[in-house]
Amino acid sequence: MAMRHFRFLIVLLIAAGCVPTPPRPVGSRPPPPAPRPAPIPPQLPIAADWRDRPATAGTWAYARDERGSTASFGQAGSDALAVLRCDLPNRRLILSRAGIATSPITIRTSSTTRTLPTGATGGAPPYAAAMLTATDPLLDAMAFSRGRFALEQEGTPPLALPVWAEIGRVVEDCR
Repeated sequence: MAMRHFRFLIVLLIAAGCVPTPPRPVGSRPPPPAPRPAPIPPQLPIAADWRDRPATAGTWAYARDERGSTASFGQAGSDALAVLRCDLPNRRLILSRAGIATSPITIRTSSTTRTLPTGATGGAPPYAAAMLTATDPLLDAMAFSRGRFALEQEGTPPLALPVWAEIGRVVEDCR
């Protein structure tokens, strides 16, 4: 007897699945189509001319301590992508960029382009650093570049950094 009830239930379930969808009432709207996922924007190649590259996302932050001052560029809550530090006792500036690459770094401004040797800082996270004297004209070119300057180093993505007052402030602190 239980088997007969079971077969009856199966037949009812199969029959229920074969019932057509009721027609829409006249004048009603069809349901909206399911939303499509947003398309993934294509990765654009890096512009050949550094002035055409989009600015790297982030902001500059200024800090001062007993050794000198620092302008750090990056996004809140993460390690800095670039740092300009005034080594006040030695009257020199250290330009550092995040990463393990120690190849020379090229700095491009609206008025100057120069390549500097770098060395590993030995810290965690790792940075590659270049030294400049406080009177080096490249520092003024960075501080007064038209809108941005670029840091390029083999083995790392190029940075197009906005020119903010923090850069000039650190330079002046060291002079």
